[in-house]
Amino acid sequence: MSSYDEVIAALDGRGFTRMNFDMQKIRDLMDVLGSPQRAYPAIHLTGTNGKTSTARMIDGLLRAHGLHTGRYTSPHLETIRERISLDGEPVTEEQLAATYDEIAPLADLIDKQAAEPLTYFDMTTAMAFATFADAPVDIAVIEVGLGGEEDATNVIDAGVCVITPIGLDHTEWLGDTIEDIAWAKAGIIHKGATVISALQTEEAMRPLLERSAEMGATVAREGSEFGVVRRDQAVGGQLLAIQGLGGVYDEIFLPLFGAHQAQNAALALAAVEAFLGAGPEKQLNPETIREGFATVDSPGRLERVRSAPTILLDGAHNPHGMAATVTALEEEFAFRHLVVVAAFLGDKDVEGILALLEPVTARLVVTQNSSPRSMPLNELSELAIDIFGEDRVTVAETMPDAIEEAVVLAEEDTNGEHSGVAVLITGSVVTVADARKLLKK
Repeated sequence: MSSYDEVIAALDGRGFTRMNFDMQKIRDLMDVLGSPQRAYPAIHLTGTNGKTSTARMIDGLLRAHGLHTGRYTSPHLETIRERISLDGEPVTEEQLAATYDEIAPLADLIDKQAAEPLTYFDMTTAMAFATFADAPVDIAVIEVGLGGEEDATNVIDAGVCVITPIGLDHTEWLGDTIEDIAWAKAGIIHKGATVISALQTEEAMRPLLERSAEMGATVAREGSEFGVVRRDQAVGGQLLAIQGLGGVYDEIFLPLFGAHQAQNAALALAAVEAFLGAGPEKQLNPETIREGFATVDSPGRLERVRSAPTILLDGAHNPHGMAATVTALEEEFAFRHLVVVAAFLGDKDVEGILALLEPVTARLVVTQNSSPRSMPLNELSELAIDIFGEDRVTVAETMPDAIEEAVVLAEEDTNGEHSGVAVLITGSVVTVADARKLLKK
């Protein structure tokens, strides 16, 4: 059997960031594998932000109901094993290697017949589907990698589709308008599905409704059929009352911060209700729902990793996501002095993200992350100085230097008084992953 390191090397050899949207190759691979994705029902998630957090909540709620779950999300923070989880836990190195060895010879056959080989994401998707079939799981929770219609995960015809808020991101692949992006994401809606949609702009909602009508799908919308009724701050998170498809569920403790996470919780609850058949005539057990939410975590989403001063990690990487993060910082943390460490991928709306950060940031430290697509430091520093002014911007060549500099600035600027002082590390999931490796040691 291949070793875990050999599997990682083989997958990386396919090009970690290579994009090639060819559904036929993944369909062919699924066919020769015996269509493992047909062995279980699925809940399929797409949208611009909040997919992973919502997927983790759905997973927790399903497990609280006694179901064996498989969860596939991306990207990962520390190890590829995070992408493929069984009953809430990443697969082991041995499981991952065994599944790869099962799939690799068949993938090689597909590669020989195609103009381009299967991508890294194609392979991990196939490995997830095969892992879940072998387990076996009662249900799979599947997050789209990019878009929807032409995403490798769309070889499943999920009975429940979840659409988180849609905004502008990945425009080079999905289109320049919200409507174009919504059409791409609407592609995961298949015949007879139940669609659980977050509150959307009219431009985003129109394609979702048109696709749903074409597919004979049922649509439940946040603000109409379900939504957050009440949200109160609590130690370590928030206390929610949520109107679900089957009634109101109150006294829900969610150990995550921000109105956006409350919205994700409402989406997750409605999706699980739809899957389990709850509705006007049937409500799920509120205590089971509370139990499911109480165990949820979402690494890299306003995750506290240090104290004195507080250090938070947040993977917001587009203006829509950063707006939610900034709102949570203002409403739930109210730091009097915030130093931000930021590194971005070069294809993002960095100017838009920095403009959102500026009002809540005392000092900004810019650096680069480990991605080959990281924005060059000279470009980032110029943008930052234009928005923040030269006096508030510090340039650090490496992530360790940036974190050290941020902590020094936080302590110097506040005379060592840690109360109300924090460092936020943000801008990309890669940035968070880099910082997490350093700070979790």
